[in-house]
Amino acid sequence: MHLNMQKIMNKKFKVFFVITSEVTINAFLLNHLKVLSKKYDITVITHCNNPSFLKKQKLDIKIVSLNFSRKINVFIDFFCLIKLLLFFIKHKPHLVHSITPKAGFLGMLAAFSMNIPFRIHTFTGQVWANKNGIKRYFFIFFDYLIARVSTFNLVDSHSQRDFLIQQGVLSKNKSLVFGAGSISGVDLKRFKPSRYYYNMIRKELLIPRTAFVFIYLGRLNQEKGLLDLAEAFAKINSKKSFLIFVGPDEKDFVGRIKEINSHKAEQIKFVNFTNIPEKYLAGSNVLVLPSYREGFGNVIIEAAAVGLPAIASKIYGISDAIIHNKTGLLHPVKNVNVIYEEMQYFLNNPHIAKKIGKAARSRVHNEFNAHRITKFWTQFYSHILKK
Repeated sequence: MHLNMQKIMNKKFKVFFVITSEVTINAFLLNHLKVLSKKYDITVITHCNNPSFLKKQKLDIKIVSLNFSRKINVFIDFFCLIKLLLFFIKHKPHLVHSITPKAGFLGMLAAFSMNIPFRIHTFTGQVWANKNGIKRYFFIFFDYLIARVSTFNLVDSHSQRDFLIQQGVLSKNKSLVFGAGSISGVDLKRFKPSRYYYNMIRKELLIPRTAFVFIYLGRLNQEKGLLDLAEAFAKINSKKSFLIFVGPDEKDFVGRIKEINSHKAEQIKFVNFTNIPEKYLAGSNVLVLPSYREGFGNVIIEAAAVGLPAIASKIYGISDAIIHNKTGLLHPVKNVNVIYEEMQYFLNNPHIAKKIGKAARSRVHNEFNAHRITKFWTQFYSHILKK
């Protein structure tokens, strides 16, 4: 009897993560999973080409590959839902935690159907934020449904949570933001100023060491405001200014950006997807993110950790990552003239850019340290699983 009781007490809670893509795991969740796996029996269900990709991180975590479709696909989505239901029936998790909209809808619906006691979803931005008409209400309904079938909701920024409460998607009593925001925080050992990377990038991209470099880092798509950035940079009349775009091109934005800046083509550089974003940040002076929607804007605090100020849109999500005039500059969304003026201001006043960058770095150390965010995660799990 004593041995049986001891066996029950030593049995770990089963925690299942449902995440659309392994990219999200690599970008935001590795540190959390590493710490949580010491206390819980962790399984990650995601779309991945290499189910053993976490073995390199030496994590004691099970990986289940499921072919999630990023866009709506009735047949694939229904297939994934059935697979989740069968998997939950077989393994009986104590807690299911979903991240990203598609994973949230399918994961929370399956967990609710199986009456899994703890169902957590993390909101990291809304695809419907800038949509109108039927499409907007269609996607709002899905977020509303996710929030209703989950037992609790996490949000990666305070302004986003306020927006979702205002829209009737979330309730105050069932939602929470960890600390000052961010799903992962910043690894301060990885993201830091580096003279070595500074010189390497300048040499690699044929940029003079004395040049002033603006950088955009992320996917190249319409909602990131890249054409606004290209037009703003085209207005800058200075041969010492350069602009680097780092990220995969989704719809031939490289060609359109080059066309807008045909008169200064040698001052724009393009780099495809990288696993070492800190290298390119360390080789730059200012981050620019004129996005139309963001859940938080983690790249802003990553840049800040390297000592870069940011120029970004004044929208929910981003406004949590930047304190205007203290850690960066905000501008009205889609306002090319103000983007240009703020870029020109930093270009003309590099000492102010450096001063604001130092303040941004200090704030990241105090509020967005990755270990601090992971501690919030572990405390949250301990609290709810004690109930």
